[in-house]
Amino acid sequence: MRGTLPPSSLIKLRKGPAVKIDVLRIIDANINRSKEGLRVCEEVARFILNSASLTRAFKKIRHQIDSLVKRLPSKQELLKKRRSLNDVGKEIFGRELKRKNCQDIFSANIQRVEESLRVLEEFSKLKDTRIAVAFKRLRYGIYEIEKKVTQKLISLFDCR
Repeated sequence: MRGTLPPSSLIKLRKGPAVKIDVLRIIDANINRSKEGLRVCEEVARFILNSASLTRAFKKIRHQIDSLVKRLPSKQELLKKRRSLNDVGKEIFGRELKRKNCQDIFSANIQRVEESLRVLEEFSKLKDTRIAVAFKRLRYGIYEIEKKVTQKLISLFDCR
């Protein structure tokens, strides 16, 4: 089922004026978030675990995201919607500044990837359900890679 992805959607709330939802901005932010998180995970696999197979797996998923993104609105359209300087979330840090070790770094970033792929899955449904299914498959693939990397990190650092 294919649809068209409007640059933004108007949502009428029960009370008050219609609210503009900028779908492209959400997609752009989550493409960046997923790829950034994957890059950090890839570096853990490459430089800490010295695992060529896991490094390739992360790299492959990054490239699969690139392929899926080509089926979404153009990079230029996404960039037009980007509002980095005015993003209300850029100064919210939560636990981002607290990392005890490389397991924490990996864990935070793999979770970031999983969450952003879920967001991409949901919002790409407005464009093409086949793209949404592909993002879902990537997310489930990440769950399996996460399990392998976590087991290797635990055995490497003998964490109990």
